[in-house]
Amino acid sequence: MIKLYIFSDPICPWCYIGKARLDAALLQRPNHPFEIEWHPFMLNPEMPAGGMGRREYLEAKFGGKDGAVNAYLPVTQEAEASGLTINFDKIEVTPSTIDAHRLIHWAHLEGRQTAVVSRLFEAYFVEGKNIGEADVLLDIAESTGMDRDVVARLLETGADAEDIRARDIDAREKGVNAVPTFVIANQHVVPGAQPTDLWLKVIDEIAHDLRTQGET
Repeated sequence: MIKLYIFSDPICPWCYIGKARLDAALLQRPNHPFEIEWHPFMLNPEMPAGGMGRREYLEAKFGGKDGAVNAYLPVTQEAEASGLTINFDKIEVTPSTIDAHRLIHWAHLEGRQTAVVSRLFEAYFVEGKNIGEADVLLDIAESTGMDRDVVARLLETGADAEDIRARDIDAREKGVNAVPTFVIANQHVVPGAQPTDLWLKVIDEIAHDLRTQGET
């Protein structure tokens, strides 16, 4: 198996789209060589613990409603083209994602990481839930087979929060400045929400290389 590291943030719409496009390629290549690991990158590392009202956040980031509309129009179009639903009108809060990343980290230890990431994207972009809230995260944990009580205790203690922040900083220092960013075999960087056809080409090239190595 070949490691595929994915740096993402569960409130990043392009990460949601990028995952969908990669998933489509993996479905077409069920014998793909990838072992996927999700790694933290926070779009808003200084976000207050309680998050920020969506309107306030958009006005601060894009300079008002018109700027936000222009910024998110291509996102909506590309999401629809990828078969995804994004209900921006349901999102009332832009949350801090530190706790969501902690949950993703714990899910990795249990082999449930991609399932948790999928639910985080769905909860935020489809259902408009505040994934900075403990109850929302606990529901996601339980729905993916994790122990709700254990996760609740971990969330309360602040376990691994500093580790997540350190990993976010480390990713930036190593050149990750936007997400999604995919790293193949700790060598090759694929930035952005790449189309499914590109992933099919990558998978086929890797498979060819592996076959060639096996014949030598």
